[in-house]
Amino acid sequence: MSTEEFAHAMLREIHEQPEALERLLDAYLDGDSLKPAIFDPVRAWFRAASQLVIVASGSSRHAGLAAEIMVEDRTGLAVDVEYASEYSYRGSNTTPDAAVLVISQSGETADTLASLREAKRRGHATMAVTNVPGSTMMREADHALSTEAGKEFAIPATKSFLNQLALLHLLSLVAAEARGLLSAANLRVELAAMRALPGQIRGALAGWRVRAQQCAAAFHDAKTFLFLGRGVHYPIAREGALKLKESSYVHAEGYPSGEVLHGPNALVADDVPLVVLAAYDATWQESATRYERTVNLLEILKKQGARVLAIANAGDATIAALAEQTIEVPLAEEHLLPLLEVVPLQLFAYYVAIQNGVDVDRPRNLTKSVPVA
Repeated sequence: MSTEEFAHAMLREIHEQPEALERLLDAYLDGDSLKPAIFDPVRAWFRAASQLVIVASGSSRHAGLAAEIMVEDRTGLAVDVEYASEYSYRGSNTTPDAAVLVISQSGETADTLASLREAKRRGHATMAVTNVPGSTMMREADHALSTEAGKEFAIPATKSFLNQLALLHLLSLVAAEARGLLSAANLRVELAAMRALPGQIRGALAGWRVRAQQCAAAFHDAKTFLFLGRGVHYPIAREGALKLKESSYVHAEGYPSGEVLHGPNALVADDVPLVVLAAYDATWQESATRYERTVNLLEILKKQGARVLAIANAGDATIAALAEQTIEVPLAEEHLLPLLEVVPLQLFAYYVAIQNGVDVDRPRNLTKSVPVA
């Protein structure tokens, strides 16, 4: 699809994600191996860490929430994710020995920059993940890594978020290797799976675009949405809800899937559909168990009359029978599924916004970087 066929920067940048992801992987990998000059200092940083605090805002915080689960699942290292707008005002005794990772697309976000400086004042080892080489956070952190997403013109984050997820996934692998929990052979397998992702996304984009447009039309009367996900998929539910809010002005909230029965299901009605992340990794028992619980939940919600848009594995007839609409994603390892799930959610937000007549590249009251703490 040529540049001329994209009506908005957001849609173009969604379609640029395979190339952005390839650029990231080429920057950090030699084939299916990590570049030692980049990651040897990162290995040492993780070996020295007794715990990890991730500080970010907005979409970057959702990437941090996914990283929390990736790192804890792989290493057992305790991870806490803080709002950047809150971190500097927390007592320094809460995490006295933590390494601190800040995440920001611009590298200039005021709250996150203030958090980085506060972490350094407290004597923490720091790392910054941003999309702007040479940004203030890149210069001031002890270690800094660029997400290599390229310039993003639309205010809603798409390729910058995807590349944050990918880089944080790489960091979770490095942490596991550095702490002796991932062998060199298994690391190569994981990196080869990452190398396959751009092709998977590229091959699915056209179909996702058609289905997202159809789903937007099917739920045109919705007043609010509840986005649901379990485990590493919960942060993606949060991101899907945020993308819909900021792009289309339709209210949405993200919840852990099981929490919907603890109050939010009182909202379920024809004009309050659910978006349920139901993709899973059948090779991993914990993922398969979460999937079974999601199926059980959907059976309950269907009896309650819920309208559901599900993101599911390709060919999953069980989920398709329980949902009004389904968008399929390719099979992938559990921690890589978020990189596939988020793209159709971005497209869904885009088409709801277009349906509502919103200038999707410049939503009201929002800026690309929040400059005031």
